[in-house]
Amino acid sequence: MRRLFSISEIMSKQELQNKLSKEIIEGKIFVYPTDTVYGIGCNALIPDAVEKIREIKGRDNKPFSVIAPSEEWVLNHFNTNLEFISQYLPGKYTLILEKKDSSYLQHLSAEKTIGIRIPKHPFTEVIKRAGAPFITTSANISGKPPASEIRDIPQTILNRVDLVIDGGKLDGTPSTLIFPDGTRKER
Repeated sequence: MRRLFSISEIMSKQELQNKLSKEIIEGKIFVYPTDTVYGIGCNALIPDAVEKIREIKGRDNKPFSVIAPSEEWVLNHFNTNLEFISQYLPGKYTLILEKKDSSYLQHLSAEKTIGIRIPKHPFTEVIKRAGAPFITTSANISGKPPASEIRDIPQTILNRVDLVIDGGKLDGTPSTLIFPDGTRKER
């Protein structure tokens, strides 16, 4: 059964933050707020949970991006440096980075690159506590507009997730893609 929490309730209760972090580790599917739009996500290390998100969104094998649990995690798995990361994250950006090991997270992206985010939003703290990369994709049916409020998310999505985190009305503009050469692409 889907559970609903407000972001203020989560951030005011350490015990709840710990419980939600544990549920991330276990592979539960979340609808959650970011600093841009609502996302749907799970522990990116659990292929079955990732596949469930593909099914919920009606999405093909297009690569997924992840919210990094830390800058250190990014440095350990991607060809980049702290100066480049710190220039954009946390913030409304998705860094397109080359994997050090091309087979890492291949169930998310068969390409040699993957999108990395660290949103400037309180829910990111729960992800950091979990210590696992977390799928970040807009909470919509593939190809449809992103949601800036919970009421904008199709019921077919809300009915298939484990937890919904209500962060109120969000900015509504998807993150800007940043490539290693500094090229930007608005979405």
